Amino acid sequence: MALTRINGNLISSGTITGNLFGGATITGDKISLNAITSNLIASGITITSPVLITPNIGTPSAAVLTNATGLSLSTGVTGTLTVANGGTGQTSLASANIAVTNANNTFTGTQTFTGSSSATAIVLNDAAEVATVSATAATGTINYDITTQSVLYYTSNASANWTVNFRASSGTSLDTLMSTGQSMTVAFLVTQGSTAYYNSSVQIDGTTSGITTRWLGGAPAAGNASGIDSYRYLIIKTGNATFTVLASVTQFKA
Repeated sequence: MALTRINGNLISSGTITGNLFGGATITGDKISLNAITSNLIASGITITSPVLITPNIGTPSAAVLTNATGLSLSTGVTGTLTVANGGTGQTSLASANIAVTNANNTFTGTQTFTGSSSATAIVLNDAAEVATVSATAATGTINYDITTQSVLYYTSNASANWTVNFRASSGTSLDTLMSTGQSMTVAFLVTQGSTAYYNSSVQIDGTTSGITTRWLGGAPAAGNASGIDSYRYLIIKTGNATFTVLASVTQFKA
């Protein structure tokens, strides 16, 4: 059945209601509409390749927008875009651990920067290291947790010769933290009174096994009274549970 110039209400077996003005062709359960200039409310109707001019379709219960364009990402999309679809899987850059230029950023875990044979990997300006200042006297075995600080400063007078034991933390060994071919440099500042003491042994992960320690000018046999002894240690991992430590001590006096 062909319909032309429909002006008014149309009710059919397809349950079409509304105001139509234009042309229509109905074949079976399909209807072709041309030049509709008013309102159409339809149920059970299949429309093939329609062209809609500035339509307002309300809020449909479902829609497939395979080839849609012009969708606003700021107002037309809800939810979190997954990594598989090009997103971060997070609701903020901080949660995704993505650095933001000219903002404070906190990184956890290991960040690796790789340069080239003609360019450095990273250039630091105004960088600060963490120093732990403690009113403690050097004595016994001192656990030096490298992941906590790079400078450890004891402000109370040393009371006996001591052993320094380097480790990553109380729960992680330095052998686990470091890879072969990596090095770390730390400092231990020891306050000395009128009777001075010295670092008599160097350990890594609670043992001297596999540790080769070399001292600048020879191992210390005494401390330096009434000042601060600054110990520096360059720790190089040369193999599995195997390290070379290059150590030195310098006295600072008032």
